[in-house]
Amino acid sequence: MSSTSKIVFALSAVLSVSIISYVHYKQEYDRTRMREGVIRDIEQQQRKKMQNLYMLEQQKHLTSKYKELEKNQ
Repeated sequence: MSSTSKIVFALSAVLSVSIISYVHYKQEYDRTRMREGVIRDIEQQQRKKMQNLYMLEQQKHLTSKYKELEKNQ
């Protein structure tokens, strides 16, 4: 084998390994980001649920106050 063909073979091998490594790294990175997105969505739903429950309690309290005022008048 000539030295030129050895160099070309070595470069193509290095390039192939580099591309494969990058693809695996990118897949793992994307999976991690997707998991984080799901976790953020769940946290956001929990916060929204807590906020809705708080607003519901406030509405119940205001409704009871309003009914009490109506009785007194």
